[in-house]
Amino acid sequence: MFMKESHAFVLLPGGFGTMDESFELLTLIQTGKSVPAPVVLLDPPGGTYWTRWKEFVEIELLEPGLISADDLALVKVTDSIEEAVEEVCRFYRTYHSIRFVGSRLVLRLRREVDDGELAELNGRFAHIVERGTIERIPATEAEVRDDDHVDLPRLAFRFDRRSWAGVRMLIDALNEGH
Repeated sequence: MFMKESHAFVLLPGGFGTMDESFELLTLIQTGKSVPAPVVLLDPPGGTYWTRWKEFVEIELLEPGLISADDLALVKVTDSIEEAVEEVCRFYRTYHSIRFVGSRLVLRLRREVDDGELAELNGRFAHIVERGTIERIPATEAEVRDDDHVDLPRLAFRFDRRSWAGVRMLIDALNEGH
């Protein structure tokens, strides 16, 4: 329920339950079993709980190749409430929501993407596209039938279904382009 009903996550230092929830949340996002969402690990000012957690992850998971460097983009570690709020707000600046329709991953957006930005996205994120390109599309028949945000601009592509951290980085790039 914690993950299903939330659109953003801010985790504070805690015990085993906090560790369990943080790793479960990141695993579900990393594997595509949960939709992309901002995840902020918030230390108190000057605190080191999450900073040390990230060091552990980098040493014990990243260095031996158990996760990719891109996976670190799934989370933001900070001790600033202002940075935490900005991370959550920034995530939804352009990005609205995501859905699979047939073999395509459809990203619904709060603004149109122009030709230059689309070309840049195709260059930067070709590695997450199974075949074809990232393209602008109208609402699909399934989305119209479901009345699923049909008024929003869309990008779609045939996603490799593995590179969820890459999808997060694509969302970040869209938000930076705003």
